Amino acid sequence: MTHAIRFHAPGGPEVLRWEEVGVVDTAPNEARVRHHAVGLNYIDIYHRTGAYPLPLPSGIGLEGAGVVEVVGSAVTDLKAGDRVAYAGGPVGAYAEVRNIPADRLVKLPDAIDFKTGAAMMLQGMTAQYLLRRTCPVQAGDTILIHAAAGGVGLIVCQWARALGVTVIGTVGSDEKAALAKAHGCDHTIVYTRENFGERVKEITSGRGVRVVYDSIGKDTFTGSLDCLRPMGMMVLFGAASGPPPLFDTGELGKRGSLFLTRPSLFAYTAARSDLVAISTDLFGMVTSGKVKIEVNQTYGLKDAAQAQIDLVARKTTGSTVLLP
Repeated sequence: MTHAIRFHAPGGPEVLRWEEVGVVDTAPNEARVRHHAVGLNYIDIYHRTGAYPLPLPSGIGLEGAGVVEVVGSAVTDLKAGDRVAYAGGPVGAYAEVRNIPADRLVKLPDAIDFKTGAAMMLQGMTAQYLLRRTCPVQAGDTILIHAAAGGVGLIVCQWARALGVTVIGTVGSDEKAALAKAHGCDHTIVYTRENFGERVKEITSGRGVRVVYDSIGKDTFTGSLDCLRPMGMMVLFGAASGPPPLFDTGELGKRGSLFLTRPSLFAYTAARSDLVAISTDLFGMVTSGKVKIEVNQTYGLKDAAQAQIDLVARKTTGSTVLLP
């Protein structure tokens, strides 16, 4: 027997339970992974609250790193003892041991430790598709990233700097502003006392930015559109404050033929070839030192509820991992 965090009904953090669970035999296409670290992400909150419903009872968590213990009979490119990491479905990462489809696993380079591996996959691959696929940016561009001191934000700031991009980031405090600046954010806006739309126009001399990467949703959506230059792109990749209001798409034309997209990592990594390409690009940026993954909080896996409480309260910066 082993242990995992499970929940039987949607609700607050109190619904998360540390339960003893059995480990079934691996299916032919699966591998059994013993986790050394598990990633904490905001989508875990959506799953727990029912905003993104799951069949219940359910495990939770989409990201982890560890060692392969057993592989199924049809698995040919992994073996027992391999160091691996993953991000994406199926849910169930908040566990000491789990079975997972082998085609969702990638080999973790020896230069990257397990805590970093667990912290970087979902957030790092998100940063990769945002900057290199959804709206590929290049030297000379100016972008806006909300929650610049968060896990995705710190990676985006560093990666964009390496590409020669000017980064404007919103943060919630002076401490977070300093953290974002230390990771490549050229201009920080403390949204608790500054109007970010007005500040972006000041910083860009009224031109606006090429792209806004917005994971906040309701509280920032309209203001984000105001920050875009004509034919700019609004990339809504999360909704931490709730879904944005109903929107007349005619506004996109009135504001200068804007583009609006709602991407997800799951679509960008659905094909095995894309998963490998995106993760390989991420590993290269990390091992080169151009992107450093900041694991600023660790919790015991059994304390996942408290970790989620602190994440929602915005008490965390960078990445958080759970340790079995």
